[in-house]
Amino acid sequence: MSVQVTNECHPPRKWRKISLTQSISKELEVSHFVDATRAVVGEVDKVRGGVHSPSWIRVGKLLLNAPKVFTLGTGRSGLALQMAAMRFMHLGLPTHVVGETTAPAIGSRDVLVAASGSGSTARVVRAAQTARDQGAEVIALTTAADSALAKTATELLIIPAADKQDFDGTASVQYAGSLFEQSVLLITDALFHTLWKTSGTRAHELWRLHANLE
Repeated sequence: MSVQVTNECHPPRKWRKISLTQSISKELEVSHFVDATRAVVGEVDKVRGGVHSPSWIRVGKLLLNAPKVFTLGTGRSGLALQMAAMRFMHLGLPTHVVGETTAPAIGSRDVLVAASGSGSTARVVRAAQTARDQGAEVIALTTAADSALAKTATELLIIPAADKQDFDGTASVQYAGSLFEQSVLLITDALFHTLWKTSGTRAHELWRLHANLE
């Protein structure tokens, strides 16, 4: 006996395909890409200068003293924090990405690094609250100082960038949350670089922790 599966109740969604060849109104030139690069770098540099300086010291100390470090974000923010997790691991910090099958339970004095542009991403906010309930510290990266994530944080890094709902381009000329996501990577890379250089550890020592099953 065979069972026939139909889509009568749930027809497939029709996606609107954007034709770039039709939507681009003028010829592409190298100068367009150069101008775009300048715009992106300029915005990221402006954000860098707007992050509250004293927070860097406290955040660095939390990471160094944590029994375990966890990272969590969704979408591109999550990808940026996965890259951060790799670098923290290279530094010798016991780091885990939330949601991975090998991630253990979070506990007292552990640190969760959480990113959400709006500060209201449900999964991230719930995880941050759970972390605090378990006695862990929360380092939050967000654009919104009055958000649910910000109110849960032990240490707060406010990134003066646009969130993905900034359709008018008032905070950034880039699409959606691009500036925030780029800034998350920049800030966490800067944290890694600072901790690495301060530790005096040589590059070849970090290399020993690079993946060798690739």
